[in-house]
Amino acid sequence: MRILFISDGQSEADWLAHALRESAHSLQRVDDIRDGIFLAGQERFDAVIVIATVSSTYARLTAAIDPLSRTDRSAILIALLGEATARDRARVLRAGADACLSQPHSLLELNERMRALRRLRVAHGCGDETPASSIRLDAATREIVADDRRVAMTPREFLAIECLLREPGTPVSRERLICYAWPDSSDTDPASVNTIVSRLRRKFARDLPQVRIDTVSCLGYRIVLASNNP
Repeated sequence: MRILFISDGQSEADWLAHALRESAHSLQRVDDIRDGIFLAGQERFDAVIVIATVSSTYARLTAAIDPLSRTDRSAILIALLGEATARDRARVLRAGADACLSQPHSLLELNERMRALRRLRVAHGCGDETPASSIRLDAATREIVADDRRVAMTPREFLAIECLLREPGTPVSRERLICYAWPDSSDTDPASVNTIVSRLRRKFARDLPQVRIDTVSCLGYRIVLASNNP
């Protein structure tokens, strides 16, 4: 998933951001709610996570829920609080959050909550779904799955494919791929994209011929699935 992570700069936010990246998510982090609201309106995210672990900042977080929810209604909006009462969590939910969790935070629960909410979004026609139902991504194992075939990928390869699969058949720029697959780096060598694409092409040619990656002159790369072939 492409996640916008808006933190309060506390140490738990550092741990959670790192853990989410290790869980095969493309994570864009900001440490200011105003910056988060701005970014949410500039890019399409699958989920927006807002974390406030100090009770004195709960009111500010709650006030930000409404503008965040209005920027992209297809994004899952999850609030993470520190020690909180049922009343605290209820205020956040009434403000428009899809889920509100308090300490102790569990990465396992957070991941499963996001996936469950994502399934509901797709079922109701909101959010992305790969048009070729026989092809899917398994984030738990970092594999692309087609029927009974599985192709293992590195973390960067997985994120690159996830980015391309958001719009199958549509060219994706090199800059967009870098932003998605290297969200934690500001000076990624553009040649790294060539390396990733070359490795993926070899894997698909060998194990998954119904999937290919085309180079589109001056535009970038696009993924073509069997159902999209002429």
